[in-house]
Amino acid sequence: MPAYHSIFLQEQDVRVIGNFAVLPLRTRTRGPAYTLPALPSGTSELEIDPDSESYDALDEVLSLFRANTFFRNFEIRGPADRLLIYGILFISDCLGKIKSGMNSREAEKALMTGAMEQFAIPGDAGFPLNQSFEAPANKHDAETLRQYIAQVRQELAMRLHARVYAGGNTPSKWWLSFNKRKFMGKSL
Repeated sequence: MPAYHSIFLQEQDVRVIGNFAVLPLRTRTRGPAYTLPALPSGTSELEIDPDSESYDALDEVLSLFRANTFFRNFEIRGPADRLLIYGILFISDCLGKIKSGMNSREAEKALMTGAMEQFAIPGDAGFPLNQSFEAPANKHDAETLRQYIAQVRQELAMRLHARVYAGGNTPSKWWLSFNKRKFMGKSL
């Protein structure tokens, strides 16, 4: 059974830095990504339809995380798959920061701190997937990519927190059961 790939591979006119897609996001976080419309009233972030105009790559990362985590190999078919890979690796990192005894506020603080900490981008020596990602062409592109990835990390951390703590003040054991799995045997 093959891994699930991004539905955003078919998107036209997507900005690409290196070979990393800069896709539009439904976000409240400041950054270079084009902002998609907010969810229609009455629609839950947990049950957004992929055909909705508000569905973004981060919704896809969260929905495909559990299924793709089991794969050690992943054929990259385009720039949107690279965003999917980075998002899955970041979620794995975030789940490692949440402990089973943490309440919602402590976990939110740990996730946001993790999202804002220093990180490597493609082309940096510390980036774990440099063999599959191209470095940005110049310093301006590198800074734009760093801002975009920071925006993705912050928004993913907020959305993941909402899902892990959807049932109240204790984390979902179902989500935490994935904290030791390593997608493609890698971690950020």
